[in-house]
Amino acid sequence: MLRNHLKIALRNLIRNKAHSFINITGLSAGMAITMLIGLWIWDELSFDKYHQHYNTIAQVMQSQTINDEVRSQVQVPIPLGEELRMTYGSEFKRVVMSSVTESHILAAGENKFVKTGNYMEAGAPDLFALKMLKGTGKSLNDPASILLSQSTAALLFGNTDPINKTLKFDDEQSLTVTGIYEDLPRNTTLNNLLFIVPWKLMPKLEKNLQNWGNNGWQIYVQMADNVDVDKASLKIRDAKLNKDNSEERFKPAIFLHPMSRWHLYSEFKNGVNTGGRIQYVWLFGIIGLFVLLLACINFMILSTARSEKRAKEVGIRKAIGSLRTQLIYQFFSESLLVAFISFIFSLLLVFLLLPFFNEVAGKKLFILWANPVFWITGIGFSLISGIIAGSYPALYLSGFQPVKVLKGTFKAGRLAAVPRRVLVVLQFAVSVILIIGTIVVFRQIQYARSRPVGYSRDGLINIKNLTPDIYQHFAAFREDLIRTGAVTEAAESSAPVTESNNEQSNFDWQGRDVNSNNQGFATVGVSKEYGKTIGWHFVDGRDYQTGPEGADALAFVVNESAAKLMGFKNPVGETVRWMGYTFHIIGVAKDMVMQSPFDPALPTIFYMAPWKVNVLNIRINPAANAADALKKIEQVYKQYNPGQPFEYKFASDEYARKFDVEERVGKLTTFFSILAIFISCLGLFGMASFMAEQCTKEIGIRKVLGASVLNVWGLLSREFVMLVLAALLIATPLAYYFMHSWLQRYQYRADLSWWIFFAAAAGALLITILTVSYQSIKAALMDPVQSLKTE
Repeated sequence: MLRNHLKIALRNLIRNKAHSFINITGLSAGMAITMLIGLWIWDELSFDKYHQHYNTIAQVMQSQTINDEVRSQVQVPIPLGEELRMTYGSEFKRVVMSSVTESHILAAGENKFVKTGNYMEAGAPDLFALKMLKGTGKSLNDPASILLSQSTAALLFGNTDPINKTLKFDDEQSLTVTGIYEDLPRNTTLNNLLFIVPWKLMPKLEKNLQNWGNNGWQIYVQMADNVDVDKASLKIRDAKLNKDNSEERFKPAIFLHPMSRWHLYSEFKNGVNTGGRIQYVWLFGIIGLFVLLLACINFMILSTARSEKRAKEVGIRKAIGSLRTQLIYQFFSESLLVAFISFIFSLLLVFLLLPFFNEVAGKKLFILWANPVFWITGIGFSLISGIIAGSYPALYLSGFQPVKVLKGTFKAGRLAAVPRRVLVVLQFAVSVILIIGTIVVFRQIQYARSRPVGYSRDGLINIKNLTPDIYQHFAAFREDLIRTGAVTEAAESSAPVTESNNEQSNFDWQGRDVNSNNQGFATVGVSKEYGKTIGWHFVDGRDYQTGPEGADALAFVVNESAAKLMGFKNPVGETVRWMGYTFHIIGVAKDMVMQSPFDPALPTIFYMAPWKVNVLNIRINPAANAADALKKIEQVYKQYNPGQPFEYKFASDEYARKFDVEERVGKLTTFFSILAIFISCLGLFGMASFMAEQCTKEIGIRKVLGASVLNVWGLLSREFVMLVLAALLIATPLAYYFMHSWLQRYQYRADLSWWIFFAAAAGALLITILTVSYQSIKAALMDPVQSLKTE
């Protein structure tokens, strides 16, 4: 019987080629999109699961009240590690101190590279269960050792065995390679851990062992057996962060952030974990299901629309003894066959689209051919899709009464078209919501991009990790750069213009609000040429003098937000006490966007750095060719740093990366929207074809009676336009609600303008008219004599 059902189903597919093509194409596209989204979600949900102790690893974080806002951060003081071991040791199996991930220079012979890594305690390899290919993680107890990732070792030493080989670290220390570990996969938080240096080598470690006020390090823990991370987090919440209570005004609170939440729940707002990328997992998951639903709806629409075509078949089958259940099985066989064929084509589509999808999504996804879960899920989706798509047609068509059908008195009735109309409205409502969402996302990105940044990005580059050769001879180095004609100015700073990596709070000034004793400021150490190099703009006062050394050594330049926070009406000339010295404010610069372009600028203080800084800022001469200028800069750079890699970053590129997440969301939403509209249009095209076929005789009579092509076109198009208008009435308030909620996560955000909804509505109507017009005009141009001969 099954064989008979499949044979008949195959014959029906072949006989109705256009109908079959639309169904298979629509379902294939829907399945392919759902499969791509499924692979993306799989990658997101499996983040960090590479680590064996995934479920028991956590990071120690702290919350502080700064500028009347509770801020959560991963940076903690070094003494906290020992405090956790001594006071709360029963809660943890391991407590590991670590630096933040930074770039350092690794050199072996002629091979010299800048790589990212961490200073870590010896327990780190066991904590993260690094797969040691050679050597052992315990070798980090030796302060002259270093562990390398497999790829880093290959770059430095080629095919030779790197164990016990010596390399130069930051051109200062000679370290022995004592272990090689497998490269961490892309979907891990620590994927840029390309080397590990012993914690004992940390610069100024001794000085900070008892310094509770310096929050510049990280602590990772592994929970003890049978210890709940949430309960342990509550226990350590009141751990003393400062023995002399000098930082108590910030109301510090310690807590644990489990590894299982690092990636998807990384955002904190006012001390509360508000989510993160999990919102995109839900968003794309819902989009995937809706796109698949759209494809299934197409099948339902076209199958029920052709009900009268198959009415006689149902009548004859019932007349010769077929049961309704047998007919239901027959129609389900047809839908499942279409679903199976569509699944095969969807695999081909995914294979072809995956490179493009990876580029847009910033991933390295691949089809999980050897994973049973992939096949079970894929086949399961096909079955579900086939059952959903075939359910209504099977139940509807199998209910026809044979007497009425065979006597020719069967009429589908006015209500028969209602389900089809409802499905079309649902299709376009989803499509319009996606269109509006896409416009809003890109408008928000453009709104933030057009925000004044307070400096000039064009032609500005930065080089990190300055060596003593540059720092100690900076004046000569700068003069040599300018002499080439490729550079107009150069300066040093403690951070690039696109970052703010240090925050201080121990400032005091006359009139400071003693009831709000927790003001925090971002601080940036600079050289006197900094302002001219980056091109900042002043609203009051002046820049640093470029005269004799020592001029303006105790002077601050503050941004507008810092001046406002201090409460100065006329900031220039006011004095501020910091680190035992009295500074005077010489200028107020416009707020610079140094962090997220979607957030307000941080109150920032710039000071003349009396110690080594690690960023070189260079302004390329706008009259010079950029490529030639970079070659000249490299030549001078190599004179002072022979053999060191010349690695630079354009400020414009670094600023553009701040939009990566939003841009990827926008591109993915656009991709899904286009395919959702394509699937919806396939359904409209199929319905328009069927209606034109059903109305062939009516159109012929109308033309004989004098109807114009425009009249016939309006007759066939009017219903579809009305359905899309109904979809717009449903989609507009829903889209407004969802996108308004999405925009609230940004403090610097665009408005939801009326034209966005108008443009989406106009676009949906235009697409509808174009889709149905082909069939409508084709039917209207048909010779009425031929139309009337059809029956």
